[in-house]
Amino acid sequence: MRKHALDSVDLELYRNRLSAVAEEMGAVLQHTGLSPNITARRDFSCAVFDADGGMVTHAAHIPVHLGSTPLSVRAAIDALDMGPGDVVMLNDPFAGGTHLPDVTVVAPVYLSGPSGRSRPFAYVADRAHHADIGGASPGSMPLATEIYQEGFRAPPVHLVRRGAIVPETRSLFLANTRVPDERTGDLEAQLSALRAGQKRMIDLVARHGAFEITLAMRELQAYSARMVRRFIRTIPRGKWLATDFLDDDGFGHGPIPIRASWRRLNDLLEVDFAGTAAQVRGPLNTNLAVTTSAVFYVIASLVGREIPANRGMMDPVRIRAPLGSIVNCRFPAAVAGGNVETSQRIVDVLLRALARALPERIPAASCGSMTNIALGGYDSARGRHFAYYETVGGGAGAGPRREGASALQTHMTNTLNTPIEVLEAYYPLRVTRYAIRRGSGGIGLHRGGDGIDREIEAVAKLEATLLADRRIGSPTGIAGGESGAPGLDTTTSRRGSERIPSKVRLELEPGDRIRVRTPGGGGWGRSRAATPKKVRRRGARPSRARRGGARSPKDDA
Repeated sequence: MRKHALDSVDLELYRNRLSAVAEEMGAVLQHTGLSPNITARRDFSCAVFDADGGMVTHAAHIPVHLGSTPLSVRAAIDALDMGPGDVVMLNDPFAGGTHLPDVTVVAPVYLSGPSGRSRPFAYVADRAHHADIGGASPGSMPLATEIYQEGFRAPPVHLVRRGAIVPETRSLFLANTRVPDERTGDLEAQLSALRAGQKRMIDLVARHGAFEITLAMRELQAYSARMVRRFIRTIPRGKWLATDFLDDDGFGHGPIPIRASWRRLNDLLEVDFAGTAAQVRGPLNTNLAVTTSAVFYVIASLVGREIPANRGMMDPVRIRAPLGSIVNCRFPAAVAGGNVETSQRIVDVLLRALARALPERIPAASCGSMTNIALGGYDSARGRHFAYYETVGGGAGAGPRREGASALQTHMTNTLNTPIEVLEAYYPLRVTRYAIRRGSGGIGLHRGGDGIDREIEAVAKLEATLLADRRIGSPTGIAGGESGAPGLDTTTSRRGSERIPSKVRLELEPGDRIRVRTPGGGGWGRSRAATPKKVRRRGARPSRARRGGARSPKDDA
């Protein structure tokens, strides 16, 4: 007998069954990939979508992909017909992508039998960061002024038709990278992950029936929407506004303001970026997909329980982002750093705005930068070109009940580091220093986490690009906590050691070193050593602000 509603036990079981599909896709992608960027750093995401292209579940991979992968799937569905055995590939930031190295592949799930042939039952998709996709510098994270300089851009195109690779698409893709063998391996791994996802979805239907799986997908989306509405009702009425800044765009323009406000409208939540800077010349612009991901991430983090990451989460949310601004740029803006740096600052300002409304739930600012390093050149010892890309973590902001964690990626990324042994075995590079940057976390009742101190030496002549932020502005503390230390970047060569800008392209000779010291997180609460005695004495009545009392919402720029 068919069910027309699922009880809470069944819903939790289906949540885990569907999540397991995306997690297994990720395991296949990691273990069949070729580059350390996939196998070691795990810079990828996998998700399952319903027949209408609505996200059902997103594995716990990369947060910046949460709100953007669904837009890529939507773009693929709208642009092309996908029959059985087809796969569509795209990376266009102006069609739901993030930045060009993130390549998304989408495949439909068809069921056997007459009822399953007319349209897909579901879709599976994965997105992987390819360490080089062409462009002006190895690693495809250049200091560009327009997207044409950033690498190969693909709108939705068929990569596979009826189970066979489209050779023209594959050849065009590989012709636009410095390391085609590596790109081949990673792309094949993405296709393997899609096949695993398709098989698992078909297995679920065979065991539980198409009707019940469809019902489960729909009810999981409805459940997420209810949980977000419940969260919205905890936000006091009013307009909660904040402003934060990016240091610069790499071309002398800065600081760059990002302004955001939250406003509760009954059971709806409006997020407005009015007052944010216009798009910039450098590569820090974001498209609406990345901005949506940042909002998605903040809401998911604050709901207060483990919530299925799916389309329902954004049903009660309205985003207003001025077209032509740095958070919703116009073509052909450069966007390589928007995905990795501006996304972090969007999260910072969103949390900062809500700190007035939910003072006991909001942490201090984390390091606020992914600190992107891209290196590449020709490895004469191995007789091949190489391209290496990595993000370097920092300190997490302290919270109301805990100190910030040290030396890890925060907020919009969830990648691991490349182990020293892997990096040195795979590339003509040597890691000469790798340590926690002690004392870089902000002081407070709860101290912010410390950043990272990492130095890499070139063994061969190479080009390097550094794309980072929070080298001028610091990750702010909260509730009286102090800011974390800003980052610091230097190079060492025969000429000596010198400080370098946070956004720069360099040429390194063998023996030259690049060193990054990443920011620490902000502290939470006034440290006891700095707290006046009249507040510290036993039985003292806390201030209205410490009790979480209402304040007049106003700009805290």
